[in-house]
Amino acid sequence: MSRAAALAAQSRRSFVRIVRYAVDGVHHYGELQAGDARIARFKGDPYTGLSFAGHVDEVGDVVVLPPLDRPRIFGFAYNYASHIDETDREVPEVPVCFMKPSTAVVGPGDAIVYPEDGELVHFEGELVVVVGREARHVKPSEAHEYILGYTCGNDVSDRIVQRKESKFGTLLIGKGQDTFAPLGPVIATGLDPSGLSLTTRVNGAVMQSASTADLLLAVPDIVSYLSRYLTLLPGDAIMTGTPSGVGPIRPGDVVEVEIEGIGVLRNTVVAESR
Repeated sequence: MSRAAALAAQSRRSFVRIVRYAVDGVHHYGELQAGDARIARFKGDPYTGLSFAGHVDEVGDVVVLPPLDRPRIFGFAYNYASHIDETDREVPEVPVCFMKPSTAVVGPGDAIVYPEDGELVHFEGELVVVVGREARHVKPSEAHEYILGYTCGNDVSDRIVQRKESKFGTLLIGKGQDTFAPLGPVIATGLDPSGLSLTTRVNGAVMQSASTADLLLAVPDIVSYLSRYLTLLPGDAIMTGTPSGVGPIRPGDVVEVEIEGIGVLRNTVVAESR
């Protein structure tokens, strides 16, 4: 077994919440420990090993960063029947995929910037798969060997732009603007993604409540499908789709995406300022 495969197997066996953070401008990875008050620092990064450095940081003394550093982001649209119903569409014949640029990523506590010319911007709470090792032509039964863990995501979407783009078979600006891909707060390893509860709240009100058991294309099939056509790389993020209940956000709103075993991704919406 290769070192990468051994590390993937290790992460599957144990539940670890990996946090990426900065101390005095230096970036580290660590394990967020019980009580969420302390971080046991790792040596290196989680893609090459999970050994501890022998140092503990207090959460109050660090800056928590997005769990992934400039990832490629793959998105799956219409992957819950409930969301297909609310958008009055048919079940797609093939998975509907898109990408978001790495510059769309922000972390827990960061702002979602409402575009100056925005008219209708929506939240979309999602389970996000974090790729742990290079993957190509992976069978669904083998997918878990290539997954580092999971995090929460918010596929923020400018619907007006999205609809105009989609009319011509493209999709970039509607999904890919700066701050339109909040991720976090941690990468949770060792989870079974087949039945996790997902809740999205806006200003404390529950807007989405679902289970990943309702995904039309389950996580192993998602990884297998993408790897059939392209090479997945360590640190890639795969947004698995959103359930019904998506809706508008405005400056001043607080959006929370909570997924069982991972935690709460919380972001405030602010108006764009030049």
